Amino acid sequence: MPGAEGFCFALLLAFAIERPIYYLLKNSFKRNRPEQVVPGVIAVVVPADQFSFPSGHTSAAFCFATIAGMLLVGSYNPLFLWAAAIGLSRIMLAVHFPCDVMAGAIIGSTIAAISIDLVSTV
Repeated sequence: MPGAEGFCFALLLAFAIERPIYYLLKNSFKRNRPEQVVPGVIAVVVPADQFSFPSGHTSAAFCFATIAGMLLVGSYNPLFLWAAAIGLSRIMLAVHFPCDVMAGAIIGSTIAAISIDLVSTV
C-alpha cells in the first residue's frame, strides 16, 4: 500500500500495537523514576504516570520517525535526530534513565518496521 494511505495505515497499526506493549511493560517492570531513586535529582516536569521503563515519548517518536522515514521522506537522518532529541529531553528533564530511552527507541523502531512489513503485504 503506497503513499499517504500506506503511511496512515502503518502508523495506525504501529500505535495500536505499540501503546498496549508500552503499558504492559511499564506496569510489569514498575521501575521508579530517577527523582525517586537518585538523591538530589529533581524532575523538571511532572510525569503523566508513575513508572519509568520504558519511555513512551521516545517509543512514540521512534515509531513515527521510522514509518515516516521509510514511507514518506526516504531519509531517516533528520527524523531520527528529532526522535533522539525527544529521548534526550526525557533524560534531561530527569523523568527517565538512559536505558528507559534506549528501550523506548528499540520498541518504537521495531514495532514500526513490523507494521510497515505487514502493511506492505496488503
